[in-house]
Amino acid sequence: MTTHSKKKTFNKSVSLLTWAYNEEETMETFLKKATELLDSTVEDYEIILIEDGSSDRTYQIAKEFQEKNPKLKIFQNECNLNVGISSQRAIQKASKEFLFWQTVDWSYDISNIHIFFEYLKSYDVVQGVRRKPTQAGIGLLKYFAVVFDLIANKHLFERSDSISKAFVSLINYFIIRVLFRIPLSDFQNVTFYSTKWIQSVSKEAKSSFANPELLIKSYWSGKSIKEVPIRFIPRKRGEAKGTKIASILKAFSDIIRLWFKWIVFGQREKIQKGRIDRLT
Repeated sequence: MTTHSKKKTFNKSVSLLTWAYNEEETMETFLKKATELLDSTVEDYEIILIEDGSSDRTYQIAKEFQEKNPKLKIFQNECNLNVGISSQRAIQKASKEFLFWQTVDWSYDISNIHIFFEYLKSYDVVQGVRRKPTQAGIGLLKYFAVVFDLIANKHLFERSDSISKAFVSLINYFIIRVLFRIPLSDFQNVTFYSTKWIQSVSKEAKSSFANPELLIKSYWSGKSIKEVPIRFIPRKRGEAKGTKIASILKAFSDIIRLWFKWIVFGQREKIQKGRIDRLT
């Protein structure tokens, strides 16, 4: 009897990146989901895990899973270095043609990932968006219109685990959008890049501003960006760490520091604006 293997959707190699700090409650579930998803959608992949100096069993759980799936590659930080440094390290460790990341608590719905992969054949960057974008207004009024629209509709309730965290997320978005004037609909979500390109980009942020920095520099370098809908999934296990006061202050410090450097003092490469196909 002849058997036919399932045809893979994407015939390019892919690196899935993630980073984890004290995530023993979510680690095994994440790795199972990642393996199942990639096995069914790509021909060649690796999973890059940066173990960020955890004090629980996160590393041990990952090592046990690695015996079942050697495509998992684990790199340990000597101490807790936070998301910015960990994400940059993960990017540099990637060895496949394309890369993307997913949070270890699987907070973004990437069930349609086969569609997102296909967009990489036509666009330099594919960016997830948690909501339908607001329409731009006139001058500074457009930014207030963005905020009003976000707060006034259900997207506020679907953006994060709680209302307070959703407001933090919106304020972060508003500040980045106003200061850097990049017309993207989301800066913190799943992002897909060409590995060679994103590894070549200088990385200056040390906080969660790391992902917005790469999007800003991609746009300033003339790259084409495709927005796709990727909804937020509330965390069910473990503790979210991105909205702790220390993390928020580090991100705000990076935003202000790099705004002064890039915008006020003009210490950046010459801008060649890219193209953004916004989610409609």
